[in-house]
Amino acid sequence: MDKVMSTAAQAVADIGNGSRLAVGGFGLCGIPSVLIEAVLASGASGLQAVSNNCGVDDWGLGMLLREHRLSRVIASYVGENREFARQFLSGELEVELNPQGTLAERMRAGGSGIAAFYTRTGVGTQVADGGLPWRYDASGNVIKASPEKPVMVFETDAGELEFVLEEAITADFGLVRAWMGDRHGNLVYRDSARNFNPLAAMCARVTIAEVEHLVEPGEIDPADVHSPGVFVQRVVALTPEQAGDKRIEKRTVRTRERDDLTMVPEDWREAILSAVEVPA
Repeated sequence: MDKVMSTAAQAVADIGNGSRLAVGGFGLCGIPSVLIEAVLASGASGLQAVSNNCGVDDWGLGMLLREHRLSRVIASYVGENREFARQFLSGELEVELNPQGTLAERMRAGGSGIAAFYTRTGVGTQVADGGLPWRYDASGNVIKASPEKPVMVFETDAGELEFVLEEAITADFGLVRAWMGDRHGNLVYRDSARNFNPLAAMCARVTIAEVEHLVEPGEIDPADVHSPGVFVQRVVALTPEQAGDKRIEKRTVRTRERDDLTMVPEDWREAILSAVEVPA
């Protein structure tokens, strides 16, 4: 029952060329950065990634992209990763873009043993009709596009409506990051870092979790568990330095001006100015 591995390298050692990875996180929030670095160091290539997005150019899945270790990505957002966009548009990478909620439900269905489901999202668009570019050639021509999907009419409270069939997603390995986990693999995610992590943990055949705080079995209240240990096969305890290395996707700062306080009541303004250094 003790699923703790001694190192991240040991935990990802059997991830081979061509493996499909389901990766938790949203932007840079809650990404399994230590496990991703271990996969990079392992030399595995031709990997397929299922993730909301691909991090940024030099962090998260962006590191695997930079070294051309990914051959296909199923995602909902290209985001701030310029290398992701460049590889896709130049024909170096196959990308299947999904509506974000559909992607989440496809992963959840895969972990629940549901082969497919019907959804209203995408009806009447190329999501259902097919033709979304999946791969370009070096000249910018579409050489692979999404197929047409089955559409059925169902009776609803709003009358007869069309729904499109979406297939579940499963993966060979799941990489997730948890705030707390025990030796049996029960995981707790903190705040917004919960995002796609539970779904990535569910839909993979072998799930590997990096945890910021490793505790003993029984220390986590069962009611607080987000990913039960049945979904998790390996656990890697992070060092304090690794746990604290959380990067900000886009940092924006500005100089605070006195004019910013014009809407503050007069009797509060002097107290604020005396407590905070504000340029004159």
